[in-house]
Order: sequence, then structure tokens, then C-alpha cells
Amino acid sequence: MVISINLGCGDDERRLRVYQGELTILPPSPSSLALVRHARDQIEAAFSPRHPQHAHEKLAVTETVEILARLKPQFIHHPKTRSHLQRLLMDVGCDPHQTFQDVPRLRIAYPADYLTTGLAYAHHPHRDTWYSAPLCQLNWWMPIYDFDANQGMAFHPRYWGESIKNSSADFNYYRWNADGRKTAAQHVKSDTRVQPHAEEPLELEPAVPHGQHR
Repeated sequence: MVISINLGCGDDERRLRVYQGELTILPPSPSSLALVRHARDQIEAAFSPRHPQHAHEKLAVTETVEILARLKPQFIHHPKTRSHLQRLLMDVGCDPHQTFQDVPRLRIAYPADYLTTGLAYAHHPHRDTWYSAPLCQLNWWMPIYDFDANQGMAFHPRYWGESIKNSSADFNYYRWNADGRKTAAQHVKSDTRVQPHAEEPLELEPAVPHGQHR
């Protein structure tokens, strides 16, 4: 597994290296920081007067779910979110005529004894292709607030080039968009939505926590 920092190359080479199993870490830039500021403005307004990183210490779970149910689609579909993403992609050399961007996913992580289902679902080990992500899709992650590396997701290089038996054949992406996303706020104590899982034991060590190399 190769981790490169501030890879000085064009989009074609970066894409090639990603498909060879490389992770690329880009430094903050004016466009990425503008997206962060926009996201913070949306989040902090939604949780005001409490700071979003500590709001769960005072709010009931149901109150948090109500806030997230408004906040997440508002951020995802906000026109400024789209324009900030476009600027970020262009600034790192993506061809505006050949690049397609999806709407962003605002991820929220809470302590296990507070909320890990529905709108704050704590994802199990998976490949995004199990969720019908196209093979040409490249995923970008960026922190909105500082966090400990162990609080984020992790990569498992053990499976970089190895197949995993999984239940993706039972996952219907059209049904997920029509029902699964819309009912996320209803899943508070448990999450019964059909999602693809590994169907064999996984060796999760060694693991590379996201954020360890920020």
C-alpha cells in the first residue's frame, strides 16, 4: 500500500495511481478551505447555540436526529456546496468536460452509546462497489473538524487485491434511493435497512486509520 502526499501530477496519472491501490493526500487549499467554511456555517447554524462537536452531550438522541434530518439534505443540495466542489476539482487539475461529480455525503460520527444508526450510521467494513458505486468513481474524503485518527474510518490493505464474498446481490440501489435514504431518520435504536455485508470472516489488521496521515 502506497500513500503519497501532495502528488504533483495531472488527473490522469493520479487516477492511474489510485487504481493501482495508492492513496493520495492533498494539502489544504483555498478551495478546500472554502468548502470547509461553508460546511461549518451550515452545521453550526443547525446546532446553534451548541457547538456541533459537543451538542450530543446536551441533546436527546431524538433532537439530534431531527436536526440531522434537516441539515444533511440542506448541505447536500445547497448550490454553494456544488460550486465549492467544482472549484476544488478544477483546482487539482480535473477536466471540467470529462469529470462528473456526485453530491457530497455529510458523515457524522457519535459515540457508540449515543447514535450509530440511521443518519449517523457507523459503516461496517465494505467496498463502495457493493453499494453500486461505479468502477470509475474515485472517492474523496476531507475533515470538517479536527478529529482523532481512531474516530474515523480505516483502510484495510490486506484486501486491496483480494475478492470478498458479500451480499451485494441482495442490495437494490434504486430501492435504497427511493426508500432507504428517505427513512434513515426513522432508524434510531436499530437499523433494519438492507445493506450489503461481507459473508466471510475478515482480518481487519493491519488497518490504516483515516486521519492518521492528514
